[in-house]
Amino acid sequence: MPANPSSPHDAYFRRVLSVPANAASEIRDTIPEPLIGRIDWDCMELQPVSFVSDQLDSRFSDILYRTRLDGHPAYIYLLVEHQSRSDRFMALRIMEYLVNVWNQHRHQHPDQDTLPAVLPLVVHSNGTGRRWNAPTELSELIDLDPAARAALAPYLPRLRFLLDDVAALDLPALLARDLTPATRVMLALHKIAPRNTDPRSDILKLIDDLRVLASGPDGIAELQVVMTYILLVGDFAEADFDLLIDRLGPRAKEALMTTAERLRAEGRIEGRDEGRDEGLVEGAARVLTRLLTVKFGALPPATIHTIRTSQLTQIETWTTRVLTAATLDEIFA
Repeated sequence: MPANPSSPHDAYFRRVLSVPANAASEIRDTIPEPLIGRIDWDCMELQPVSFVSDQLDSRFSDILYRTRLDGHPAYIYLLVEHQSRSDRFMALRIMEYLVNVWNQHRHQHPDQDTLPAVLPLVVHSNGTGRRWNAPTELSELIDLDPAARAALAPYLPRLRFLLDDVAALDLPALLARDLTPATRVMLALHKIAPRNTDPRSDILKLIDDLRVLASGPDGIAELQVVMTYILLVGDFAEADFDLLIDRLGPRAKEALMTTAERLRAEGRIEGRDEGRDEGLVEGAARVLTRLLTVKFGALPPATIHTIRTSQLTQIETWTTRVLTAATLDEIFA
């Protein structure tokens, strides 16, 4: 039985950004420059909580760090949005999550009579290239005409979250960012592994960062994380890693063999390398392509590629959405 297609995104994001140095590189590269020197990056402490409900954990992942800002207690809340369709009510969700952070802090520190600063950062990361197009400030969601908005301005909630729209970046721009190798590889693979028309070529562009990961004290474990994600979300067989392994050496080969054996034992990749009924998949892909073309007109090449390289269960899910979806985004959300 294939894994939940969103679970690898969640697991990979958490695995990488639960390391303070990786999270710090993502935060520093996103927040306004005047804030960078005010945050104590050396005392970032991961908090063992999640405020995302079970109903939403296939769409969002969250991580909370405690640190200090100008010497005062503060938190940094990271939320990643995996889906291609922007969540219009993300600002409201962020408000709910921040209230949870503050309530938790009050429970842990009942003697304090002030609330700590919380810096919320949303990372929009997926392989579609669709930009974030939802409000980033809570007041924008409130239905008011301009005159009433001006009159009520002092009383409207002004919460605004920081947005890192990774989905809108092309690969060269992403690779040029000042991030740790693990963070850069993770965000790049979110973009290229699931739906790229030439993922093998693009993954080779990560070779310098992958060499750094492979050469570290936990190099094999780091490569296993990378290869687990690629095998679960991309249309890859083990043979597709040959060129990458040639460049990275024996550690990469050991990581691939161990990862593939484990995933086969768990029944998570047998549909990719063996037992996959190509006829059924190709037939289902043709039917879905025909239905979408009739309903929405000519399809983008990337959409056709996504359909052709997906698993049967995923194609069947998309096909059922044709009946009710009004846009392509709703099909593939």
